[in-house]
Amino acid sequence: MWRDALLVAGKDLRIEARSKIALNQIAPFALVVLLLFAFALDPDRGFLQEATPGLFWIAVLLSTLLVVQRSYAVESADGGRDALRLTGLDPAGVFLGKAAAVFVVLAMLEVGLGVGVRLMYDTSLRGWPVLLVATVAATTGLVAAGTMYGALAAGLRVRETLLPLLFLPVVAPVMIGGTRAFAAALDGSSGEAWRWCGLLITFAVAYVALGMLLFEPLLEDS
Repeated sequence: MWRDALLVAGKDLRIEARSKIALNQIAPFALVVLLLFAFALDPDRGFLQEATPGLFWIAVLLSTLLVVQRSYAVESADGGRDALRLTGLDPAGVFLGKAAAVFVVLAMLEVGLGVGVRLMYDTSLRGWPVLLVATVAATTGLVAAGTMYGALAAGLRVRETLLPLLFLPVVAPVMIGGTRAFAAALDGSSGEAWRWCGLLITFAVAYVALGMLLFEPLLEDS
């Protein structure tokens, strides 16, 4: 399973490195989202700083949708999805590999978004340990859910609109937990932030386990 996961993750990351879609299109899109919020809320600079955690995770959420759709779109051409099913790879390994590749791309985007909120919103980032744990846990939850529902929607003609409908309601706990953990960390309330991290870790573990169990039928049905 782990060998198959490394093969799939390496394939997806090589495709991304050659196409540079995340660098040339998704990263600018996410930064434009932050910039639009800055323009809209600039008259109230204090509120903009208070809203930084929520705005950051909205940008991450929208970027996740684009990255997941891109992850499955590259396999839609030339029967790539059928070829993947016929390789005999462990479905759980395929799930973990695709999720790992999406995680790496999102992690790089989040670094850029962190710099963006620091420069555009003039937000002081404090509580680095809890921020790091919250980011890793929330990103894992988003990636696991996105990879699972992406497989469900991948074989349908309406996948571009179906994936958001399936994905967005499910990840509401991640958005709430990530926003509250970030807000508490920035305010110096590390105790409250760690409690929200517990919710994020629970969600991430549940969806990683669920994806590993259900990815085989989802892959076959797609």
